[in-house]
Amino acid sequence: MIVPLRKRLRRELRVRTLLLLLPILSRLPHAVAVALGGAAGWLAWSLAPRHRRAALEHLALAFPDRPRSWHRAVGRASFVNLGRSALEVLIADRLDLARAVQLDPDSLAALRAAHAEGRGIVALSCHVGNWELLARRVGLEGIPIATVAREAQDPRLTAILERTRQESGIASLWRGDSGAIREMIRRVRAGELVAVLIDQDTDVAGHFVPFFGRDAFTPRAPADLAIRTGAAVIFARIHRVAPTVHRAAISRLTLPASGDRDADARALTEAATSAIEDHVRSHPEQWVWMHARWRTRGAIR
Repeated sequence: MIVPLRKRLRRELRVRTLLLLLPILSRLPHAVAVALGGAAGWLAWSLAPRHRRAALEHLALAFPDRPRSWHRAVGRASFVNLGRSALEVLIADRLDLARAVQLDPDSLAALRAAHAEGRGIVALSCHVGNWELLARRVGLEGIPIATVAREAQDPRLTAILERTRQESGIASLWRGDSGAIREMIRRVRAGELVAVLIDQDTDVAGHFVPFFGRDAFTPRAPADLAIRTGAAVIFARIHRVAPTVHRAAISRLTLPASGDRDADARALTEAATSAIEDHVRSHPEQWVWMHARWRTRGAIR
């Protein structure tokens, strides 16, 4: 797809500005970074009408009984949280993650039990709170982690994200890489944890499963990976409880074993999506409502 010149210039200006400010932003104290990021998110709500309209449209679909004033308040808060999270990623290597991200004893026990089984772990998660800090916090437990993600629109931003993850001992597997699937299988079979966010409509193979009462096209590869390898499956999530404090939780998901791999993958994808919906309902102000979650229509792929 050809990107219009004006849009390309705007993107280039944003990237160059970030690269110019990065040495300063990466040295900010946590509270200052969160405050600045929140202000940037608030400003984006005002200056990005297309994304604002999308967020309001999706909130109306998910919460039709809520008043428009509630939709606007939650939508604005989701932009603020995204801004806060973006700045936190830039300073992640200087954070005391054990203090900034609280992980309760039951979650730690579930994680360690899954790892002790020796079959590798497939971790399913979602874009609530600061999911980047979630992966880093889990990494403190000594389990090798790889996260699967889509490359940023600009390769310079992809490089920044990959570097910040590497500094925390997290490997990045990019969906655009032809060897990503093989690497996911290799890592799981080696007993590692492979984490995937499955709450977005992306251009990959998937299943339509219910999400807020509507069929939503959902990536199936993580479920296929778990079914194929017999890995332990966990649902990991996080949410912000104070400007600089997060709470994370981990629970096991049952691995279907009917013998029909396609049906089992669908069942696991649906169960994980149901768990994600519950988490989003509990913290709607921290999900990415500007994303076109119900974009894809048509036959199941």
